[in-house]
Amino acid sequence: MRKKIVAGNWKMNKTPSEAVELVNMLKPLCANEDVDVVFCVPAIDIIPAMEAAKGSNIAIGAENMYYEESGAYTGEISPAMLVDAGVKYVVLGHSERREYFAETNETVNKKMLKAFEHGITPIMCCGETLEQREQGVTMDFIRQQVKVGFLNVTADQAKTAVIAYEPIWAIGTGKTATTEQAQEVCAEIRKCIAEIYDDATAAAIRIQYGGSVNAKTAPDLFAQADIDGGLVGGASLKADFGQIVNYNK
Repeated sequence: MRKKIVAGNWKMNKTPSEAVELVNMLKPLCANEDVDVVFCVPAIDIIPAMEAAKGSNIAIGAENMYYEESGAYTGEISPAMLVDAGVKYVVLGHSERREYFAETNETVNKKMLKAFEHGITPIMCCGETLEQREQGVTMDFIRQQVKVGFLNVTADQAKTAVIAYEPIWAIGTGKTATTEQAQEVCAEIRKCIAEIYDDATAAAIRIQYGGSVNAKTAPDLFAQADIDGGLVGGASLKADFGQIVNYNK
């Protein structure tokens, strides 16, 4: 059985002092041995959030990372910086990074390889626009994101990765894919991983659903055969996040 993983993506929210406050508020609410809990926070919040989360079941992740070790890349964060800070997870290829900061499948792949090299677990995002869904090309688009994202990633590395399926039309809109829609795409992503590698790798990899996940929708979504948790946006900044983590209570 794959252990569920619920990750909060804070996006560009919370100052360092607010981050400490939020972690302290959520710590007791997020206790659940059955679930891996991750807070992916802005770079400036990583160290204070890490300190605040000590002694809890909460791991701290980053929202992005560059694919070079060091150098003249003003404003970027290197994998070594994240490792030294104690980061275990990094969100890669979020649709907002792709849309606003021109990230491509190829740059996401470079980041994936670099994350594995440094022992950081990537949470690789994929998902279609409303237009693509209406055109019937959802899986063609997502398969390309997955196949290029995992290029030159070994089967052993892939088994430890997390893929987050986030339909772009459901991010921050209040719209959620139906349970059936979410399960259908997550099952197809697992099938794609089986084609790239083998059934054992596909059975091991964890696939999250993201896109307006909340305390009400989480139990049904997480009960699906191919949905192993959620990547949670807005709701990760509220007490409700504890209810999502404890969906099974």
